[in-house]
Amino acid sequence: MTQLQSAERRIKWSYMDHWRSNGPAGPVDQWHTVKTMSAFLKQIKATGFDAIDTFDFRIWQMYGTYGGPAKYQEMVQDHGLERIVNTFHAADYDTRTYAPHLPETHENILEDFRVTMGRWSEIELDNIIVMPATLYYDMEPVTEDKLKHTADLWNKVGEITAGYGVRLTCHHEFFCGIQSEQDIDAFYSFTDPEYVSLFVDTAQHCIAGLDPVALYNRHAHRVSGFHFKDTRNVATGDDHRHRPDSEIMAPTTGKWFYEMGTSHGLVDFEAMMTAVRDNAYEGWISVEHDKANKEGGDYSESTAISRWYAANVLERIYS
Repeated sequence: MTQLQSAERRIKWSYMDHWRSNGPAGPVDQWHTVKTMSAFLKQIKATGFDAIDTFDFRIWQMYGTYGGPAKYQEMVQDHGLERIVNTFHAADYDTRTYAPHLPETHENILEDFRVTMGRWSEIELDNIIVMPATLYYDMEPVTEDKLKHTADLWNKVGEITAGYGVRLTCHHEFFCGIQSEQDIDAFYSFTDPEYVSLFVDTAQHCIAGLDPVALYNRHAHRVSGFHFKDTRNVATGDDHRHRPDSEIMAPTTGKWFYEMGTSHGLVDFEAMMTAVRDNAYEGWISVEHDKANKEGGDYSESTAISRWYAANVLERIYS
């Protein structure tokens, strides 16, 4: 067995299914038809990915078009991919009903997860990924009490997901209420490592002004996965405070996210992969291309470049 084959066995690559392809009437979502989904899965497999991640809200299309998560996963496997590894629970953070720092909304959130995990129970997932706080402008000022209320909620949610054999893991967007180094460290000090994990997004942490490698090294024992993507910009001023979506509305930056291997990228992926190796992480790394088609970008191109970079740069480090 070669060094690269050995590395491939300990680290596998999953693709987070942000995707658009160009159709006659404009961009086409891969979930549009069975044909567009098949074309998407063929491209993901052809570039060398092992599996996919998806969004929680896609479950309705799985039921409507394929007959449920298990039936959709059969299609994924028929295209040569292993399975669905993680799902991202993209909740509507409305402070009236869904705000982790507000205890009066907790029972609603807990019931949401009881129902959600039942829906996904027919397949094996590694992680259900959440943004652990509301949008920053709905949580500020961030206080110790708010962090403790938030931690208390996710400890309870983690118990629910653990009952289904799934890790509850937290993903900190740059516009999330918990996004600074100080607040992230405090949040994890208040949560139970048995029930709450960290999902490192290399670009999001860079945009928020953090070093994702240093963050990972501090919390490596809590990390259950990664989104590997790059950025060329750090958020400034009120970039993290724009409604309804700072990734779209922040006036300073037209495109936040780029593929690994991009020129002028801020993420030191070679240092990150070295840290992954040195901390003996084994399992899945997810590649993500959120809004890759902005400013003339192309999802298929970004995906191929990232997979080349993973195979020819990162896997050589992890040996």
